[in-house]
Amino acid sequence: MERINLFEYNQSRIDLDKPLAYRMRPRNLDELFGQKHILGEGKLLYRAIKADRINSLILYGPPGTGKTSIAQVIANQTKADFVRLNAVTSGVKELREVIEQARNNLILHNKRTILFIDEIHRFNKAQQDALLPAVEEGIIILIGATTENPYFEVNSPLLSRSSIFRLNPLTEGDLIGILKQALIDRERGLGGYNVEISDEDLKIIASLSEGDARTALNALELAVLTTPPDKEGVIRINEEIIAESLQKKILNYDKDGDNHYDVVSAFIKSMRGSDPDAALFWLARMLEAGEDPKFIARRIIVHAAEDVGLADPMALLVAVAAARAVEFVGMPEAQIPLAEAVLYIAAAPKSNSVYKGISAAMNYVRNNKTGTVPLHLRDASYRGAKKLGHGLDYKYPHDYPGHYVQQQYLPDGLEDLKFYHPGEEGKEGQIKERLEKLKDD
Repeated sequence: MERINLFEYNQSRIDLDKPLAYRMRPRNLDELFGQKHILGEGKLLYRAIKADRINSLILYGPPGTGKTSIAQVIANQTKADFVRLNAVTSGVKELREVIEQARNNLILHNKRTILFIDEIHRFNKAQQDALLPAVEEGIIILIGATTENPYFEVNSPLLSRSSIFRLNPLTEGDLIGILKQALIDRERGLGGYNVEISDEDLKIIASLSEGDARTALNALELAVLTTPPDKEGVIRINEEIIAESLQKKILNYDKDGDNHYDVVSAFIKSMRGSDPDAALFWLARMLEAGEDPKFIARRIIVHAAEDVGLADPMALLVAVAAARAVEFVGMPEAQIPLAEAVLYIAAAPKSNSVYKGISAAMNYVRNNKTGTVPLHLRDASYRGAKKLGHGLDYKYPHDYPGHYVQQQYLPDGLEDLKFYHPGEEGKEGQIKERLEKLKDD
């Protein structure tokens, strides 16, 4: 259990033996990078921290996105007693001690207590239940930090009494700003070293850190501390040193440049072309280069519908499940369900009839008169609708053999429009056969 005294914290010397990522934790809101959707000036959390009016909250997001940093800023800002526990090393005994002290502080000194629990998802149900009465009575204000989805890992009663703030991976711009700040900060950072590194090389570190500030700062520190100065006393950081520090190969892949779109194009065309090996190759190249796995998942979903479609409707379900896995499991493990979806799509029978059908329908609607809804198809659920003729003569398909009956579904004058032309491959061959049979009957 760690109690943070604001005066002692601000006056103490920075321990230079601590990792750079620890030393560079922001001390106030102005030093925080990213998360503008919750910490932009005027946002709820920003206002609450500024006014020292924090209520119980859960900070949820990937590693290195600022959960602990936000808690540290709150610790520096608040007049409340700030206590920190780590769910890995603390149990019910420590919780009860904190709650008892918080109760005394409130009764005797009218002083609030903020309890920050890092990795709160590691608390079991009994430990979380032990928190609930103190949170409910206002004895403690809970701040929980977790990399896991709190709706799965935190008890519902605690969730209902807390605001949930989701943190996003930091952008390349955020990470570059953090790295530059570390390079010029002489007290906490690397400002005492004569370091030369180009903006392009900083961008490489940011790109390969996948939104994780801790990874980026650790890589920069390792690069600086392990690179001897040259004859001029300058520590020169280049791509080779960065690759060694990150333990990643720097590929010819610029997420903002032409090569990005070329690789994505090759990935999509390999799935469409039923080449599973090529599709896996381009998937691996994107992942290794630091591409956002959520971007990849979105492309997989689109092309499950566009290139496989109704030839195998399961392709879309597999693709959506892979996208869900990216959010729920995270990298690097999520590369496995992504690969499964890619292989499924590459190996599946192909049809673009869904894509062609909606494209044709959208084009028609944009460029032609669309008519009115036939009376028998209009909503007849409200009072007076039948007097207007709504629903009159509508034939309920389930009342007929085969659950089908012929009737007009398009506006008058547009009855002959046809957008969907089913193919012969896979499941769609059966769909085509059924539709033709219904038409003939």
